[in-house]
Amino acid sequence: MLVALFAFAPRAQAAAPPTFTVGWSVYAGWNPYFYMQKSGILKKWADKYGVVIKVQRFDYAASLDSFVAKNIDACTMTNMEALDMPAAAGVDSTAIVMGDYSNGNDAVLTRNGLTFDKLSGHKVMLVQKTVSEYLLERGMVMNGQQAKLNTLKLINTSDSDIAPAFLNNKGNEAVVTWKPLVSQILEDKSVHSIFDSSKIPGEILDLLVVQTSVLQRPDGSGERFAKAITGAWYETMSQMAGGPQQLAALKGSAAASSDTLESYKEQLKTTALFATPKAATEFTTSPTLKQKMELVRQFCFTHGLLGKGIKSVDDVSIAYPDGSVQGRKDRVRLRFDAKYMQAAMQGKL
Repeated sequence: MLVALFAFAPRAQAAAPPTFTVGWSVYAGWNPYFYMQKSGILKKWADKYGVVIKVQRFDYAASLDSFVAKNIDACTMTNMEALDMPAAAGVDSTAIVMGDYSNGNDAVLTRNGLTFDKLSGHKVMLVQKTVSEYLLERGMVMNGQQAKLNTLKLINTSDSDIAPAFLNNKGNEAVVTWKPLVSQILEDKSVHSIFDSSKIPGEILDLLVVQTSVLQRPDGSGERFAKAITGAWYETMSQMAGGPQQLAALKGSAAASSDTLESYKEQLKTTALFATPKAATEFTTSPTLKQKMELVRQFCFTHGLLGKGIKSVDDVSIAYPDGSVQGRKDRVRLRFDAKYMQAAMQGKL
């Protein structure tokens, strides 16, 4: 009997489905991952492809650190962070879902009537090396204040602390963050938005990024994971768009950040969701994506965000679905892959 048990144990262990972990942080366009798991949609798709998928919540910066350390297999992040965190660290990663672009969710907020021409010498709270810093600079440049960029005093603050830290100290006069934190801060009537991401449409993109090494696993489990998570995402998007499950999907996503349904709906108004695989595929394969990424990669290089020893913007390259590359072809670190979205569009998942 003992011999039989020992003989069976390896087979039982080998039969266990591979497990993948997806990191996400609070944001209107990423909250659906919480609902996707709670509703059973994710398990249904994971079971279909013979994998187990876990969804784990992080503070935003911590999620990126975990992804760079390869402690998680996939992570929600913006296009800029995909470039200046994993890619800059030499981690080859692939964006497989084009979720949305921020269309007013990210904002520069100030007190005491401060405008861009008066920000010189003031402290600005934000999560450094993220799209918040990018948005701030784009606002300064577009308002003719580029020469004063070096006079700003940036205060690095985590997304979990930034709202209370700003609201509880009236001496803090400027902050850059994203919804729902923006909405919470704007409840203070002394605070006003002086610039937001609707002024730069398509530049702050929200993605699901996977370790390229995971997608390339010889046993094919990474491919199955990518198909499962993509299928689950678009089923979730279809529920949020309408039908009998819409209310549950919206409430479930709002619950991810302890928001009311009304608050979450307000956030979605400034989130340009690529709600269908067709819309996501079309944007990912369009020249527009390359144009927006050119702005972002130049920003990252200028600010030294592409890693130590990087002497050219072309040393950390980006590959696109059509095979084109921005930068050196032997230095690709970030890839945009539309094939899973295309499969969803064609009903082949």
